[in-house]
Amino acid sequence: MGKKMEKAIVDKDLTKDYDLEEAIELVKKASFAKFDETVDIAFNLGVDPRKSDQMVRGTVVLPHGTGKTVRVLVFAKGEKEKEARDAGADFVGAEDLVEKIQGGWLEFDKAVATPDLMGLVGKLGKLLGPRGLMPNPKLGTVTFEVAKAVKEIKAGKVEYRTDKAGIVHIPFGKVSFDKTKLVENAAAVIKSVGKAKPATSKGKYIKKVSISSTMGPGVRIDVTKLKIA
Repeated sequence: MGKKMEKAIVDKDLTKDYDLEEAIELVKKASFAKFDETVDIAFNLGVDPRKSDQMVRGTVVLPHGTGKTVRVLVFAKGEKEKEARDAGADFVGAEDLVEKIQGGWLEFDKAVATPDLMGLVGKLGKLLGPRGLMPNPKLGTVTFEVAKAVKEIKAGKVEYRTDKAGIVHIPFGKVSFDKTKLVENAAAVIKSVGKAKPATSKGKYIKKVSISSTMGPGVRIDVTKLKIA
């Protein structure tokens, strides 16, 4: 453990479970980096992600955004192209964008596509899929409602899914956010993950929850006090 980390946790009991507000206060106080750290919440879920019917995946729109500027690319033509531009999309096109991406350009954070262009966009599966950039109908990024999709992403829509260990990591703000905004963002995330419980999941669904900043220590949250629904 580094000296900065030791100093950050010197007066904190990291073996204790805290309520959400206390945990967020501790994470903010323990932040020591010179940049505006991202605050992340991690859920240890009682699911078996090896089974397709127990994969937890979804999206949530954070009430106060992520604190990060998101560059949105939209694959669209005609009226939908104009709609995407008017909604604030950073890049809009079709064949031209596919060719550009095939050439190695990946200067965007999220991608949206209209359903009629997925045959074209499918050519990029091997490039976009591993990077989590492939439009997906389950996540609302394959849609004719491109304006709505762009606005939600710009406003702070985040995606999440379980990893191989059954853990979900979701960023929900910056340490510079005031406590109320972080609490409200975290509450939205907790509610979303709670609703995403697979019907086939047996036993305790949310086993452990902790929050941390990019460089700071993890602070455990008392699961019994969480408002899941």
